[in-house]
Amino acid sequence: MFKHITATPPDAILGLTEAFKNDTNPQKVNLGVGIYKDAGGQTPVLASVKKAEQRILATETTKSYLPIDGPPAYANVVREQLFGREHEIVASNRSVTAQTPGGTGALRVAADFIAKMTPNATVWISDPTWPNHPAIFNAAKLSVATYPYFDAATNGVDFDGMMAAIQAMPAGDVIVLHGCCHNPTGVDLTPAQWESVADLVAERNLMPLLDFAYQGFGQGLEEDAVGLRALCAQSTEMMIANSFSKNFGLYNERIGALTIVAGTADEAEIARSHMKRCIRTNYSNPPAHGSAIVTTVLTDPVLRAEWKQELDEMRNRIKQMRDLFVETLNEKGVDQDFSFIARQQGMFSFSGLTPDQVQALRERYSIYIVGSGRINVAGMTTANMDYLCEGIANVL
Repeated sequence: MFKHITATPPDAILGLTEAFKNDTNPQKVNLGVGIYKDAGGQTPVLASVKKAEQRILATETTKSYLPIDGPPAYANVVREQLFGREHEIVASNRSVTAQTPGGTGALRVAADFIAKMTPNATVWISDPTWPNHPAIFNAAKLSVATYPYFDAATNGVDFDGMMAAIQAMPAGDVIVLHGCCHNPTGVDLTPAQWESVADLVAERNLMPLLDFAYQGFGQGLEEDAVGLRALCAQSTEMMIANSFSKNFGLYNERIGALTIVAGTADEAEIARSHMKRCIRTNYSNPPAHGSAIVTTVLTDPVLRAEWKQELDEMRNRIKQMRDLFVETLNEKGVDQDFSFIARQQGMFSFSGLTPDQVQALRERYSIYIVGSGRINVAGMTTANMDYLCEGIANVL
């Protein structure tokens, strides 16, 4: 078998990280992979997380398997974080949650679930989107199509194009929506636009699948849930893939969840049985440490308050880097208007840099950016900003 296979090309983002690691330039800058960096260029362990881990290690009594869909206590805190503790969906028990290996694992379980339940459905993803989206749904043998999202002329949402595409989607198809901090553009729908999208998705009888990887990184925990809540108000059924990689800094713990909302509690339990079957034949059951951290923090008022403060600090640092980036480019005499980057939110932005400019930045300055021009704003620091903007000014 192995004598006749050829190597696949490296992952567009993770391969960039490997190249960055091997670069010996002491001034190198990595704006490729979507990982939060603090002011010192490091990915920190949150203080609230450390305290939760100390408590977990002191009280842990077993390393036995978790249930297929993870601990019920974790599922409860996930749903409360998504919907709010008093939400009708929580009170009526018409949603079920399974712990997954990160947001990617949640999306793959969702893809397998869709493939089993409605194999002829088309999955609609935004243009552009996270590069792994089409790969995940194609791996589950699902048909994938795109709807317009980004308007390069305005560096905003092509809302008219998006709505026209949704209007034409066949009933029963699945539409993947980014809950907030759209990856890769950093451009989000307004609350009013979310209301219109939710109305039309329900009218067309589509299944919304919300990719909710960045709650709290846009405007705040509650503010970033406005799209989710709008969809909940209109669609009886939906799926949510969420992650705690970013807002808890738990990247290597691979901790996420898939939540399915159904019309009734009985329908939700039937959906759970099929979701568990998808998990059983994939990774059998999830690891324990990440969910224990999240559950410990979110159920302890003191730790939860500390975590929210740390999350606020991460979000505010990203906003400061956006503003400083635009300001520094202006100081370098760059004529091109980059002010839109300060108006976007989350870790990512479409910079408008061309593939040739991206290549030049890598070869001449060891500045690593995804070929599409997507930049991870969280990789910027006050220490590397001048060098970064000088390099960009020289390749424009």
